Amino acid sequence: MRFMSLSAKERSRDASRPETAGWDGNVHYDSIIWMDSMATPGVRFAIHRISFGRRMELSRRVRELSRRAEFLEAGAEVHEKIEANILAQEIDAMYLQWGLARLDGLTIDGEPASAVQLLEKGPEELAQEVVAAIKRQCGLTEAERKN
Repeated sequence: MRFMSLSAKERSRDASRPETAGWDGNVHYDSIIWMDSMATPGVRFAIHRISFGRRMELSRRVRELSRRAEFLEAGAEVHEKIEANILAQEIDAMYLQWGLARLDGLTIDGEPASAVQLLEKGPEELAQEVVAAIKRQCGLTEAERKN
């Protein structure tokens, strides 16, 4: 007959497994992810993890701009291509403001950096790195990332 409780040997084996060691009965979830910047060494940034509600919010924000950018990108005129490029940059700015939770290790003009400051005055490579990380977190395909 097999008992429901674990033997001492089974308990010690279970305690060595990281997913059960110190388990208090609760699932712990961090709503942000910290990353070290490759573009700007010494800078760390935190982005929001995707959730059902945040995905809906982002979809609402991006929907109309994406449609316009796609329409303009299909056009043959140079001014349409330029306008599509501007819209794509506006969408990236929207992603950054929506997804960047925190920046550590960066000051801009003597003040701790924020998403707005990073967009307006910060290093472009860092802003692009943050946007790419946010898009990866959202699970966007390469084609979707281009918009």
